[in-house]
Amino acid sequence: MAKIKRAILSVTDKTGLVPFAQRLAAQGVELISTGGTAKVLREAGLAVRDISDLTGFPEMLDGRVKTLHPKVHGGILYIRKNPAHVAAVKEHGIEPIDMLVVNLYAFEKTASKPGVHFEEIIENIDIGGPSMVRSAAKNFQDVAIVTSVADYEAIAAEMEAAGGELSLKTKWQLAQKAFATTSAYDTAIANALAEITCDGEKFDIDALGKSEKFPETLRLQFQKTMDLRYGENPHQAAALYSDGSGKGVANGKQLHGKELSYNNIVDLQAAWDLAQEFDGPVCAIIKHTNPCGTATGATLREAYLRALECDPVSAFGGVIGVNRQVDGAAAEEMAKLFVEAIAAPGFTTDALEMLTKKKNVRLVEISDVKTKWVLKNVSGGVLMQDNDLRQLTEADLKVVSERQPTAEELRALLFAWKVCKHVKSNAILYARDGQSVGVGAGQMSRVDSARLGAEKAVLPVAGTVAASDAFFPFPDGVEVIAKAGATAIIQPGGSVRDQEVIDAANRLGLAMVFTGVRHFRH
Repeated sequence: MAKIKRAILSVTDKTGLVPFAQRLAAQGVELISTGGTAKVLREAGLAVRDISDLTGFPEMLDGRVKTLHPKVHGGILYIRKNPAHVAAVKEHGIEPIDMLVVNLYAFEKTASKPGVHFEEIIENIDIGGPSMVRSAAKNFQDVAIVTSVADYEAIAAEMEAAGGELSLKTKWQLAQKAFATTSAYDTAIANALAEITCDGEKFDIDALGKSEKFPETLRLQFQKTMDLRYGENPHQAAALYSDGSGKGVANGKQLHGKELSYNNIVDLQAAWDLAQEFDGPVCAIIKHTNPCGTATGATLREAYLRALECDPVSAFGGVIGVNRQVDGAAAEEMAKLFVEAIAAPGFTTDALEMLTKKKNVRLVEISDVKTKWVLKNVSGGVLMQDNDLRQLTEADLKVVSERQPTAEELRALLFAWKVCKHVKSNAILYARDGQSVGVGAGQMSRVDSARLGAEKAVLPVAGTVAASDAFFPFPDGVEVIAKAGATAIIQPGGSVRDQEVIDAANRLGLAMVFTGVRHFRH
């Protein structure tokens, strides 16, 4: 190990910069800097040497060229134990650079700005920064490369404890992070530029961030936010990764409770997705990704109590998702049940006071985001599809039965359809007046789902409507639904036996509507 004597600091994110630089200076480290970074350091009273003084050249071409110089890269890349390298840098008057503190232009923020121009996107592609980062990371034995604000404290503390030195282990860890940083940066640029088209005369950026086409090359970049205790089962390891957006379940803010488990997070996503289907107050109670109770209400308290009525046994140990801030009245009722977690846009002070009395319940505040694509691992690759965000209105329905559904049935059918979309296939859902009554989920035959949903129901099934996520292959499912007491059915249609199914509905006096849309959920 060798003492760090000279460092280049050139950062876009100035968070923690001054305190870190002060601690470096206190260790006798010479500070060299560029543009805005140098200005901030000087304003803090630190002695800073300009990069142009090091290179002998001014910053050029509107800042495009300032660190791309042999006196920068030579000082970073030469191997201190290589006599030929040492002689070469001495001959050319190149000073050693022992530390590089760099974070890159905020390209993703620029590319996602409303109304951003093509020229601005291009100008925010950092060239000198990634070049220096790669140089330092390649020569990690001799140069410490710092790319994360989060590492400032640990690095300063280690140097202070070791007389200005950093261990080889620390330098290697910093190099690994550095290469991951440049890889993520290049991925962000490639993803954004792939959505920009050129007709030979001008560049079209209107589709940036909105493209519906599947990329020819799928580039994914996520940062690990936490290791989880285990995966779906205790013998499986697991971790949570974030896209850095600050939105969605992966970026939810846990306000209280035990650490989240893999299964908690999967169920939180299921609960959150279902709750976001509705505009009015709604509560979804999830057990093993299936909604064991869903209901709307004039208040969140009412919605929760109606959701709980559907299957209070399964709701025990479930996960709750709502689309409103949890208030004290709703929290008072929720606190009476053992639940694993609650996902909500927020919690009032009195709600938190009540719910935090339960030591283990996980309270997660989530900012909504619609996921454009859904990925699933398969051996040797991944499957990718559009997210199932298709909305249905009354105008989309086609009545195929002799009997027209009543206005009350239509409202119940549309509610049932939204909930059924979130039930694992084969799915049959019984509902009435904004409340699920019986759920038949994940059966290998649709008729079994129809039978199970009715048999499990705690509330009366008579007078409900039924939703089916896919078409009925035979009339038997319709017969089971009618026998249970439902009066109307919503389903996609599209079976070769549709007419037989419609005939059964007519014979049994049911109203039946087709959606033309299927909602398989595997």
